[in-house]
Amino acid sequence: QVQLVESGGGWVQPGGSLTLSCAASGSTVNINTRAWYRQAPGQARDLVASINRFGDITYTDPVKGRFTISLDNDKETMSLLMKSLKPDDTADYYCQATTIENFKYVTYWGQGTQVTVSS
Repeated sequence: QVQLVESGGGWVQPGGSLTLSCAASGSTVNINTRAWYRQAPGQARDLVASINRFGDITYTDPVKGRFTISLDNDKETMSLLMKSLKPDDTADYYCQATTIENFKYVTYWGQGTQVTVSS
C-alpha cells in the first residue's frame, strides 16, 4: 500500500508560479512511476507530467517549458513547479503512483489539490 498526500495548491494570478508537492508513504520502494494529473470542471482527468524510477520524464504538450516535475533525493516527495500559469491551468491536481505488486500494476491516487489561476 502507498499513501499519497498533495499540498501547495491555491490561487495565483496569470503569469504567476506555484509549486505542488506529493508526499508518499508506505511501500514506496515498490513505486515504478509517479505522475501528476489534473482535472478541470466538467473535463476528464488528464496526465500533466510523469517520472519513472529511472528518472525518465514526460510532459503533456500544454505544459512543456512551463512545468517541471522532480523527485527529492529521498524519493518520498515529488514536486511540480508550475511557472507562467494560465487560466487554462485551473484544475484539481492529483498525484498518482504506480507500483508493481505480485506482478501486477497497482495505481494509487492522492486526494487532490485545487489550483486556480485568475486575475
